[in-house]
Amino acid sequence: MPVLICSAEHTQSQGSEEVRCSNHDETHTLVLSSDGTLSEQWTTASAHCSKTRLVKELEDRDIVQIACGDQHAMALSRGGELFTWGQNAHGQLGLSSQTMLITKPQLVGRLKGIPLAQIAAGGAHNVAVSLSGAVYSWGKNDFGQLGLGDTRDRGCPLYIKALEHWKTVFVSCGADHTAVLSKEGLVCTFGAGGSGQLGHNSTRNELVPRVVAELWGARVSQIACGRQHTLVYVPSLDKVYSFGSDEEGQLGDKRKPNQLIPLPIDSPLNTKKKSHQENNTSQKVIEITAGGNRSIVLCKKNKNSCLNGIATLKDGDVDAWISSSSTQDWESVKKNIGLIFSSEACINGSFLAKRDKHFKTSKEVSGVDMAKVQHFYEKVSKVPKVFEEVLRGILKLQPSLSSSPISPENFRVYLILPFLLQGEFSTSYDALRRVAQSITKLQPHNLQTLECLWSNLETSFFKQLVILYWRVSQRILSDFLKDAKRCLGSLYHLEPRQTVTLQMLQILYQVNSRTGIRVQENNFYVPEAREIIRMCWFVNIKGTALWTLSRYPCIFDIQGKIMVCEAERSALASYSSDIPLILMIRNVWCFPVKRQCLLQDIWTHLNKASTQQFKKLLKVSFEGEAGVDEGGLAQELFSVAARTLCQPDTGPFRRVPSGLLWFPSQAPSSQHTFFRIGTLCGMALYNGRMVPFPFPRALYKKLLGLEPDLGDLEELLPAAGRSLQGILDEECDQVLESLDMDFTIMEEGGSMVPVELKENGANIPVTKDNRKEFVDLYVNYVFNESIQKPFEDFMRGFLRGCPAKQWKMFLPVELQIVLQGRTEFDWNLLEKNVKYIHYKELDQTIRNFWAVFHKLPEEKKKMFLVFLSGSDRIPGCGLELFSFNIVHLQLENPDEYYPFANTCSRFLFLPRYSNKRILKKKLLYAIEHNENFGSC
Repeated sequence: MPVLICSAEHTQSQGSEEVRCSNHDETHTLVLSSDGTLSEQWTTASAHCSKTRLVKELEDRDIVQIACGDQHAMALSRGGELFTWGQNAHGQLGLSSQTMLITKPQLVGRLKGIPLAQIAAGGAHNVAVSLSGAVYSWGKNDFGQLGLGDTRDRGCPLYIKALEHWKTVFVSCGADHTAVLSKEGLVCTFGAGGSGQLGHNSTRNELVPRVVAELWGARVSQIACGRQHTLVYVPSLDKVYSFGSDEEGQLGDKRKPNQLIPLPIDSPLNTKKKSHQENNTSQKVIEITAGGNRSIVLCKKNKNSCLNGIATLKDGDVDAWISSSSTQDWESVKKNIGLIFSSEACINGSFLAKRDKHFKTSKEVSGVDMAKVQHFYEKVSKVPKVFEEVLRGILKLQPSLSSSPISPENFRVYLILPFLLQGEFSTSYDALRRVAQSITKLQPHNLQTLECLWSNLETSFFKQLVILYWRVSQRILSDFLKDAKRCLGSLYHLEPRQTVTLQMLQILYQVNSRTGIRVQENNFYVPEAREIIRMCWFVNIKGTALWTLSRYPCIFDIQGKIMVCEAERSALASYSSDIPLILMIRNVWCFPVKRQCLLQDIWTHLNKASTQQFKKLLKVSFEGEAGVDEGGLAQELFSVAARTLCQPDTGPFRRVPSGLLWFPSQAPSSQHTFFRIGTLCGMALYNGRMVPFPFPRALYKKLLGLEPDLGDLEELLPAAGRSLQGILDEECDQVLESLDMDFTIMEEGGSMVPVELKENGANIPVTKDNRKEFVDLYVNYVFNESIQKPFEDFMRGFLRGCPAKQWKMFLPVELQIVLQGRTEFDWNLLEKNVKYIHYKELDQTIRNFWAVFHKLPEEKKKMFLVFLSGSDRIPGCGLELFSFNIVHLQLENPDEYYPFANTCSRFLFLPRYSNKRILKKKLLYAIEHNENFGSC
């Protein structure tokens, strides 16, 4: 029978009241006293005797919520920990344990870190809801009461995906069914429906949550489940509705045994409503309780009370903490601060986004108000006494951070903690390092979720995160360098704890790259890394910090990466790996060629070469020309070979309208040509030389195992790229239809031949729905399918020519610069970098030289670079590090001689000409006939 009680006593009340919670048969009762003591009572079936025991295992916990199943119990602590004990035949304890009975409370580790708002127990199943509305269920599931879409029992909590973004604020469990209430007042039910307890006008079981249609628009404020019936309260009507079993009159009137839809109960509340209204003393329902076979309506005139919750940061807490830091209340404040910041769940439940945004928490949305986190830090960091307690709590928490999160809400702590550790002192640095350790231990799919949340941070917060870990990394490597300078042997001992923040930087760099470079790359460079490389040249490089650091390429600028590659090349080419790099004697590969048949000589050498030969350093000599190759002659060989292979009529590549080179489409066999060219390019990279083929960025992406995209197609084929982008941007269906396009591409060649991009592509029109697929297939065809054979040959050759591994550190744009060289020049900077031997900067000949040089056309200036260095491009290190020497060529009659250059060491031997006119004439002749005026 329904009972009307006008009282403050109710389950889960606040204040100094005793809290009682019973199972549906009232054979098991939990009692939480006002002093925090938790006890449980068991009543025998005959109800003649009961047994009470104190739950001593939880006496040191501040319990805020309790729940009873038929033969198990749950308790939620203020620190956000959920404990269960009792029967476990169906996994209702959520411990992933096969033990049938566990008498002492155990922590439900699977829910660790999730800020729970409420817990509920059914007969042998449980449901919990988080502060952001995520719902988790576990235990018995024979009727689908877990809402997971099947009838399989679960031994650990699982997220109910069907309730995502439902904004759940309250849950209730019957013996074998579950009801869920949303913030908007909608009700979902699932599980056993045989008695109509789901309210769907049927007795069918529901395996997934289903909205109670009869209550749509009613804005329900409370729900309660009995064993086989359900109650809801609609405050706008001040009525309690019920549905389900009424065999014992628990629905309140003489109705059918099974009520299939919600109907208002005939209760003392409703019958007396009119007289109450007349006397203006109407009592409002504040709580409804559905027992096993009873329905209880609690009435009170004041506001509704709510469930006690876990400890989270509330508005005004910080000001209260600061004002209490010098009062007698400080000990209580310290306890509260420690409780919040030593609990993963409490931190995750604090700093929630306002206006219900946190109810949208997902893999893309963290639910955290990062501005609030930043404001909190700025406020407490000014009060050392308060901040020290926050930091102490975080340090206590860190060893137990979740390594196997089950919910996006778990990841909030990884977003929040770094911003609470911004201080530039050792404790914060060490704490940040520990956070990084926890993050790098995450399973790949969990790390992917966190990366997704990072990618959706505002740019300012993401950049601050990068700066935080850059700062710690710099500190760690700086300390490492100090030790190494005291003892070179320390270079062999870069431990994981010293590299974990570098790993974090690399992960953040990858996120940054995927989201469109929101933070400039130089924010990741750690200057100390380059200094470590230099020091490694003085020890046996094998096993040093250098190879460890190379796993984190983001910390190097392009010059640092070039230095790493040079170190690897020197180690591979040396006779012995047991001595320092600086003392090593390198193997050389003597490579004599004739200018008249340069390519033929190169191919002959490559055909005869063994695999080991490519590890040696290349030493080129031109037949009939004096000089020893110190790099200049090798550079000249690669430059001339590339120029020859780029000829439009005889070269193997096809030159597209953009001016770039690409592989021929649908080539049946490359006949070793592309294998040889790939080998040549690999050799150039290995030997630190440029090979200036005008390849697109896409080639370097493919070499590094990255997929080219539409932007790369627009670089290679601008018209096609713009056309495809236009198709993606078009909003009008009629325009797409008028294009009359299908899934084919016209293959260029002797005749235009249509090629299907997918099976039956000629009969599939391009529409608004499939245009993205069409563009992706088009890009894939151009960069992959159509050139598969020639590129595979090129790649095999490239790996043969470059036996090193560290080149994979380079980004595509960097690899392109290293192989092709830089084509943008600051000639004034070139002048600043020059050193003079037996000349002075203000000598008239020097002033004449620069006056002549700066007035030369751009092409003549590039010819001067070829004359000086063997290439018309600047190496990847950049013009800042590109310098040369002008040497006074002391001759008796200087006006009769031409200048000449040593291309290996970049020495320009310049006679002291009598005037500017003669200098210009001699210089131009020398650079225009450079093959006769260069030497090494």
